[in-house]
Amino acid sequence: MSSKTIFPAKLGGSVTVPGDKSISQRVAMLASLAAGISKVAGYLNGEDARSTLSAMEQMGAKAEFRDDALYITGVAGKLQPPDEPLNMGNSGTGTRLLAGLVAGAGIEVSMIGDASLSSRPMGRIRHPLELMGAHIGLTGQKGTLPMMICGGKLQGIGYLLPMASAQVKSCILLAGLYAEGKTTVIEPRPTRDHTEKLFQALGIPITIKGLEISIEGYGPDGPKYTARDFVVPGDFSSAAFWIVAVAARPGAELVMENVGLNPRRTALLDVMRRMGADIEVAVTEEKGDPYGTIKVRGAHLNGTVIEGDEIPNLIDELPVIAVAGALANGQTEIRDAVELRVKESDRIAEMVKNLRLFGVEVDELDDGMIVTGPANLHTPDVAINSHGDHRIAMSIAILNSFGDGAITIENTGCVDTSYPEFWQHMEQLGGKVE
Repeated sequence: MSSKTIFPAKLGGSVTVPGDKSISQRVAMLASLAAGISKVAGYLNGEDARSTLSAMEQMGAKAEFRDDALYITGVAGKLQPPDEPLNMGNSGTGTRLLAGLVAGAGIEVSMIGDASLSSRPMGRIRHPLELMGAHIGLTGQKGTLPMMICGGKLQGIGYLLPMASAQVKSCILLAGLYAEGKTTVIEPRPTRDHTEKLFQALGIPITIKGLEISIEGYGPDGPKYTARDFVVPGDFSSAAFWIVAVAARPGAELVMENVGLNPRRTALLDVMRRMGADIEVAVTEEKGDPYGTIKVRGAHLNGTVIEGDEIPNLIDELPVIAVAGALANGQTEIRDAVELRVKESDRIAEMVKNLRLFGVEVDELDDGMIVTGPANLHTPDVAINSHGDHRIAMSIAILNSFGDGAITIENTGCVDTSYPEFWQHMEQLGGKVE
């Protein structure tokens, strides 16, 4: 079991965060379906993105890292049945999105994952895929991995998402590439639109009218488009840890360049500004998924309420927002976030437990928590177990940078799934890690 010991530190300076995990995984899938060779700059070489890329290679694509870029040779829409189960590691995004592609491609595939991924619900994608004509087999009462998929000859459907989920939306749209007729997804709230933007960039026939997204299927022969170059911006969810670390520390400053600034990913900036953070953003590139520079200056923060339509677009940042709440004046309420209970861990329960270990006053809700600050932090004399959840591990590391002693976090290998350079960057920004 890997572990890290983190010491209190005044963080600040400049850092370049790794490529966006969500975009990297989508690019791996769509470039693998193209005809020709795509060059991908900024691809995240983390475990989740690697498992997705490996799965595409098992189904006929070829991938090679050289000259600081990833080159993917696509299969022109014709995925091949893999010889072995697709091992998706810890990646919920890769699993749910890839299930859509496989269901459309007309091949039989089994998908497996690690213990954490194998506990996460997959029934939410089974229902729409079976409505389209695929056959999905899941194990366990909760409908979990291993998953068997037998697809092909899909029909387009109209589907109202029962809950806001970019993963389910993208799964259906990717399956729709191989369907006959039109596939329409209606969202209850706006969610990440990386898939839609990539479809547009590739010339895939997609229509977006508010919360209604439609594509015209190519039929069982699969999509027809040519390879192109892609640039993956820096991962905003990775940048979020440093934004909070500096925003809550008066006198500190931080600069990050080439960070993804898709408006459906950056709700954290609005939350932090409401709390009193001093944040400047300059967009460098507006086409496709925009990216640019974020500058943060530390300030005294105040509590706020995070709920409703904001939640889908900062669901990954909520653990570190809870850290910001512990450092702010007054109460910070997180509501409508029951989805946190079925992530890599029950992030509500884990953050509540860990905040209390530091002496933070926090009330657990069914769908969130209420954090009261500013806390007089006391670093616990017991190790913190991340339970294999990368965002829990990194959030606690940021919290302890404000603490009064060293803390050991166990099971930190999970951080490699999304941010392999996290510990190195913490030291680059002035921290001490053993």
